[in-house]
Amino acid sequence: MAKKTYPIDSRETVVLGGVEQHIRIRGTDGANPVLLFLHGGPGVSDRHWVLQTQSHLADVCTLVCWDQRGSGKSYRRAQAKNTMNIDTMVSDALELVEYLCAKFAKEKLYIVGHSWGSALGVLLAQKRPERFVAYVGMGQLVDLEENERLAYQFVWDEATRRGDQKALRDLTRIGEPQNGSYGSLNNLITQRNYMTKYGGGAYKQKESIWTSLVIPIIKSPEYSLADLVRYAQGSFYCLRQLWNEVSEKVRFNVTATKFEVPVYITQGRHDQNTPSSIALHWFESLEAPHKEWIWFEQSAHSPIKEEPELWGKVIREKLFS
Repeated sequence: MAKKTYPIDSRETVVLGGVEQHIRIRGTDGANPVLLFLHGGPGVSDRHWVLQTQSHLADVCTLVCWDQRGSGKSYRRAQAKNTMNIDTMVSDALELVEYLCAKFAKEKLYIVGHSWGSALGVLLAQKRPERFVAYVGMGQLVDLEENERLAYQFVWDEATRRGDQKALRDLTRIGEPQNGSYGSLNNLITQRNYMTKYGGGAYKQKESIWTSLVIPIIKSPEYSLADLVRYAQGSFYCLRQLWNEVSEKVRFNVTATKFEVPVYITQGRHDQNTPSSIALHWFESLEAPHKEWIWFEQSAHSPIKEEPELWGKVIREKLFS
């Protein structure tokens, strides 16, 4: 079978905040609306599976994937000498939005935010609503401190139910998160490995960070082996730079309760990475011109790749029909 080609299919380097950053664009018609994906982590670029599972949307919109500052193809060794914060990320994102609006002659574009990207997306929609047609959240982050309390409790309860003594020893060793922090990145990874193993990251799938993240990148044409090294270094760099500030400052149930743009939340029913109960409580109190909560019953943290056909169908119907 011949590989599908797209009239618009480019890899670009853009300067945002004085730093070269990489974007991936795919589409069929420059007149179509623009859909910008904001990946999670911080530092976990996702262009490989966005393009793998959702390129069919290129006939109704122009897809843009951005490796954020310090992430994926945007990471350079010199970056590790620099600091960054939430304001840096918001500023970079707004520069990118202006670039895309100018490039495609648009007044507004759509944003999809996943996990950490959902926090960034909310901040953008709050700061410059006139630049966005709508905001779509997935694995919606609302309050990282509460998020980690529930995520740790899920893993503890599952380990207890399964009689997983090794997990219980490891969880006892790292301890409950304090103010959203596990004290070290190794401890965070320990918790996340058990969460994915127990289906809280991908529903009904026994995964590890290796099988859910590293192997798909190795198999993807979007990243080279050299990129994989940068990817890993960038992920740790971004987590060190941003995690504690996100835990301290992201309290959307207090700071982001009114939107001037439509809001769509596409949430996995079984998400334990960003527990859905927190996001749903926040969503129910939101004021917005239009809002919809869409459950994905066979998904946890990433409906876009766990139920890709359904997620794409929902996006077509809600945004582009």
